[in-house]
Amino acid sequence: MRDRGLRTFIAVLAGLAVIYFGVTGHRSGGGQDSGVSGGVVLLALLVAGLVWHLTRPAAK
Repeated sequence: MRDRGLRTFIAVLAGLAVIYFGVTGHRSGGGQDSGVSGGVVLLALLVAGLVWHLTRPAAK
């Protein structure tokens, strides 16, 4: 994948997906808190970084 904009888009999309599923899973647990925990944000950053790393162009 050579387009840096596409890499960025996919990485951000992966991070947002983690946040979305983290929040919806948290809500279904029946808790009163309606926010994003620090763990979910940290996991989203880690996933976005991993996606960014895995989609880098191969060395020639």
